[in-house]
Amino acid sequence: MSAQTIGLLETIETLPAGSTLLLHDVGWVEYEKLLAQLSDSRRFRLSYDRGTLEIMTPSSRHESLKSLFAHLLAVLTEELNLNLVGLGSTTFRLPEAVRGTEPDDCYYIQHAQRIAGRDTIDPATDPPPDLVVEVDIAHPSLDKFPIYASLKVPEIWRHDGRILQFFRLTGDHYTQTPQSGLFPFLPADVLTGIVRQGKEQGIIPMIRSFRDWVRAHRLQ
Repeated sequence: MSAQTIGLLETIETLPAGSTLLLHDVGWVEYEKLLAQLSDSRRFRLSYDRGTLEIMTPSSRHESLKSLFAHLLAVLTEELNLNLVGLGSTTFRLPEAVRGTEPDDCYYIQHAQRIAGRDTIDPATDPPPDLVVEVDIAHPSLDKFPIYASLKVPEIWRHDGRILQFFRLTGDHYTQTPQSGLFPFLPADVLTGIVRQGKEQGIIPMIRSFRDWVRAHRLQ
């Protein structure tokens, strides 16, 4: 391991929760070395875009907000009789695009059967996640959308701590949309309110409210 990598690892290990570190002129090999060294720690999320590396340490507020979406998606897919496979912050690397990232959360829905039971995912041959969830309360410096566009992730849900926004892949970029493409009856503003309930009242009241809403609107 190079002295540069050792020094960088020491810096990373001292990052407080809820902070970000942005580095420039980081080579792909160095990025992969850091991934290998940090593979056993879920304290860090790494995103890399052609020489620029962002390292983020999630706060408890970040993780609490992120955790709500797993429950909401379980309700949605169960009520719609769909399967769901979550891969959390799995590392996705695209060497040919010189890009890589670890989402806050990601899910397979349309491709769930193909991914279920798999121990490894190869972005070069396997489908991308159908949905990525990003919680951006720390205002990251690196725009991860171009990385997700390279991966061809069709839909992103991004929450900034106040509101939820939906984005759909159009060509090589993302366009904000008021409705989910995966769940066309679901507006972003409705889910914003449901998430707020989860933050303020807890998971169980949120699940009950959301299940009632889905049952009332899924056939419209």
